[in-house]
Amino acid sequence: MKKFQLVATAASGIEALVGKELRNMGYECEIENGKVLFTGTERDIAKTNLWLRTADRIKIVVGEFDAYEFDELFEKTKALPWEDYLPMDANFPVAGKSIKSTLYSVSDCQALVKKAIVDRLSDVYHRRTRLPETGALYQLEVALLKDKVTLTLDTTGPSLFKRGYRIAKGGAPLKENMAAALILLTTWRKDRPFYDPVCGSGTLPIEAALIGRNIAPGLNRNFSCEEWEWFDQSVFKDVREEAKAAIDHDTELDIVGTDIDADMIEIAKQNAIEAGVGDSITFKQMQLADFTTEKEYGVILANPPYGERLGEEEEIQALYKQMGTVYRPLKTWSKYIITSDLTFESYYGERATKKRKLYNGALRTDLFQYWGTRPPRAPRK
Repeated sequence: MKKFQLVATAASGIEALVGKELRNMGYECEIENGKVLFTGTERDIAKTNLWLRTADRIKIVVGEFDAYEFDELFEKTKALPWEDYLPMDANFPVAGKSIKSTLYSVSDCQALVKKAIVDRLSDVYHRRTRLPETGALYQLEVALLKDKVTLTLDTTGPSLFKRGYRIAKGGAPLKENMAAALILLTTWRKDRPFYDPVCGSGTLPIEAALIGRNIAPGLNRNFSCEEWEWFDQSVFKDVREEAKAAIDHDTELDIVGTDIDADMIEIAKQNAIEAGVGDSITFKQMQLADFTTEKEYGVILANPPYGERLGEEEEIQALYKQMGTVYRPLKTWSKYIITSDLTFESYYGERATKKRKLYNGALRTDLFQYWGTRPPRAPRK
């Protein structure tokens, strides 16, 4: 079976998590800024699209080369075997980006790449008229970085964060793959309590339940490459059946999401049902200050409002103080709060054990981590 050079794209700051996911799946990979490189077959394309929780897209690298002039970009693009990927009726728009490259005009690079591919396909398919582009979508990208050109074909379609379960959302929802990344950065395991005090539309608890149940995050959606005539459709059928068989229906999960807004709780419940984990999460309306527990060694993960709008800052800072008052006494619990307010510690009332810089979209945030005491080790037999 043919092997492809593949790239899993990722948000800045979580590339290492994507690499860890791929290695746990048995792939050798190379981590770079914003992406992770690996090789695989059509089956691997299907498997990684279905299973990667923290990546954005899976792309095929069609070609890589250096280009310093437009003629060079045109000729080297045209020399690639585009007919192996694009049928005569392919709809193939070309996106682009250029960073620190001699060829800095993105629109010119896009147009030139498009023309080179059209010329190649017209020769191969003996077309004297315009290519129809009425078929399936084959989204291409020309990316230039320091004069190195990378031409890729997107197998995913809508980003992998679009799991297909969110039927409604709040004002500033956390992307599903970022939510999964945050969970994977904690010490949570499925045999421990998980609590989100400001759950909104339920993304963090839902992603925790998907992890706890070992449900493939892409199980309820389709992907662009499923429409391609050269892609073996039985591959996705087999990978989906294997994913369904791998679901853990037996482990008892202790996942709780609360929010002060009753309407958001109802939305969260509906989203959880759509994701297939409605019976794995307890959602309830509750103020943050009312949280009490006798459980131990749990994880609190919160994505509170950032207070970006005028007049909200004092209200948010009061919430941070409340978090410190409620959570500091929970010595065995680990607490993780993501916020763009870099003065968070002063309001929470305690210096974080560790901080990690992340980007929620284009917004710089920090994940403030407060590690609880470790549970005692079980005695050796």
